[in-house]
Amino acid sequence: MSEVYAISMNKGGVGKTSLVTNLAGAITRVLKKKVLIIDTDGQGNTSIAFGLKPDAFENTVYDVLLGEKDPKEVIVKVNELLDILPSNNDMNFLEFDILPNIQQYRQPFALLKNALAGIRDSYDYIFIDTPPSMGLVAGNVLAASDKVIIPFVAEMFAVSGLVRVVGAINDFKAKENPSLEVAGVVGMMVDSRTTLHSEMLQQARRYCLENNLLMYETIIPKSIRFANSTAYEGKPATWTDYNNPIVSAYYELMKEVIIEHGQEKKLK
Repeated sequence: MSEVYAISMNKGGVGKTSLVTNLAGAITRVLKKKVLIIDTDGQGNTSIAFGLKPDAFENTVYDVLLGEKDPKEVIVKVNELLDILPSNNDMNFLEFDILPNIQQYRQPFALLKNALAGIRDSYDYIFIDTPPSMGLVAGNVLAASDKVIIPFVAEMFAVSGLVRVVGAINDFKAKENPSLEVAGVVGMMVDSRTTLHSEMLQQARRYCLENNLLMYETIIPKSIRFANSTAYEGKPATWTDYNNPIVSAYYELMKEVIIEHGQEKKLK
């Protein structure tokens, strides 16, 4: 059965989509594993990262969550090893459709988990890109996931944001998904030349150490290469520019997440 990772932070602009798409790209290229990316953000950036147009999809994860479509009918094949369950603006209205009809949706946080039950065995890894908020959609993602990776951008007040999101995940774990784990925290868009970034990373590592959380040794540097690959080639940089030393950070992160601390370690 697949291992399901949520990429979660209750803030936009922290590199969640870059993390999802480039990790998936590294896994499919090096490990040759079957990966599904689920986009639950109404912006549909995961689809855009692979050269697809969110507004062109007649059906998305929104229809799956409402119980109107089987995920197999909606999944888009990128290549032989990578599939996407896409999203678009419809997801921004999910709560308006679910909450007034609570008699129909008696387990509102179990919609995604139930939908994935029939397809989990088809994949080695599932990565879920989340919206920048802790609402019904994020709750569904956390309920359906085995582990959470938290992207951390080293800026002012970022550590307090990290504390809040870890607290929210722990609260949800206690109430809805006792087996949920924080896989780790990863520094994103890091400029190691700046004092602020270095200090914030040190604070984050100290917080993780004191709270028995893993903060990955690998950090993802700030670079235009990741956005350029998406914008001009419609593919993640781990596919298009994998020999670049900056992009190689994602391959190092993949080794930490999947091989050193994840499912591949268990399979050895």
